[in-house]
Amino acid sequence: MPIRVDNNLPVKKILEEENIFVMDENRSNSQDIRPIDILILNLMPLKESTELELLRSLSNTPLQVNITFVRTSSYESKHTSKEHLKQFYSKFKEVKSRKWDGLIITGAPVEKMDFEEVEYWDELTDLMDWSKENVTSTLHICWGAQAGLYYRYGIPKYEMEKKLSGIYRMKTYHKRTELVRGFDDTFLVPQSRYTGVSRSAVKKHPDLEILADSEECGPYLIIAEGGKNIFVTGHPEYDTLTLDKEYKRDMKKGIDPDIPVNYYPDNDPAKKPVKSWRCHANTLYTNWLNYYVYQTTPYNWTEEGV
Repeated sequence: MPIRVDNNLPVKKILEEENIFVMDENRSNSQDIRPIDILILNLMPLKESTELELLRSLSNTPLQVNITFVRTSSYESKHTSKEHLKQFYSKFKEVKSRKWDGLIITGAPVEKMDFEEVEYWDELTDLMDWSKENVTSTLHICWGAQAGLYYRYGIPKYEMEKKLSGIYRMKTYHKRTELVRGFDDTFLVPQSRYTGVSRSAVKKHPDLEILADSEECGPYLIIAEGGKNIFVTGHPEYDTLTLDKEYKRDMKKGIDPDIPVNYYPDNDPAKKPVKSWRCHANTLYTNWLNYYVYQTTPYNWTEEGV
């Protein structure tokens, strides 16, 4: 899939070096086709790392996808330069006047806080309200999934006894549902969180259906309203070394974290991890783009303005 991003976005060069097809603005504008317009609300602190991970994950379909990054106005990131944010990110008020084919809401390092205590909670809920009429399908990731389940469907989160960190095996259900089309019976997913959502609470809600889960992690893939809202409680987009960086960061902070489960060869942090989740991660994002965005959104959706 050709991803269309700003010509000067720093991660564009990295993607090209990885042989990922990234289309520049000039070539994109010369093609007489209807590209898919995806908005990404990036709430992660290391925004460039998340940009790279998500763009890798969105790069495996023949669709042409225009990517627009958006940030909150109510909170200023402390780990990304103001110059980068100003050049490559829009604010919600700058993108809300039009329709969007898809929206991704990322995770955020605020999961131990009550939702209403998060500095940008009101802005996030405004965006989720707006998305009901202005976005074809929204994909919520990790804390973004918990926030979406709470605000949209009243499903609370709960704090676990210790951090869930590592690579966990999930079981696939409802294989005729397009989101898990092509999935194996079981598959691996990175997890990195302190909180979870109750399987029983999700199963009791008439609008929610669990498509994949595990005993250790609880619900992983949850779909609502025919794919209008999709919730992913893990991090399928994570790079090979993301959990390694998080583990070593926590070690330096004196947190004394557990070694991520099923991650390092021989459970030895000195050994380089092997990426064992790429295929299903790519399939998940491809299925979302194809079946819940491209196959569903009207051709002139972004031009209607209604």
